[in-house]
Amino acid sequence: MDKQILKSLVISALKTIHDPEIPVNIYDMGLIYEIKVNDDNSVYIKMTVTAPNCPVADSLPEEVRERVKSIEGLKDAEIELVFDPPWDSDMISEEAKLELGLL
Repeated sequence: MDKQILKSLVISALKTIHDPEIPVNIYDMGLIYEIKVNDDNSVYIKMTVTAPNCPVADSLPEEVRERVKSIEGLKDAEIELVFDPPWDSDMISEEAKLELGLL
């Protein structure tokens, strides 16, 4: 499968996962720092949570991995949870800021 198509499918899957405290998907929240599709159709995702003590810091990466792994044609998904750079509200997409009434 084409890497760009696979990346688009990954982004679509990520947009179905919402932060439980904020009614915006994790992609538009800016919680996804990197998506890399490898030659073997596996994917690497570097992500964060809104704060290191976030209640879903343990479960959210696993939810991301399971959701992404369900994409047909994807071999595997590696999720790395990082806290540097720390997330802040400037990372929220313009669309999500409008949805949240921040603009």
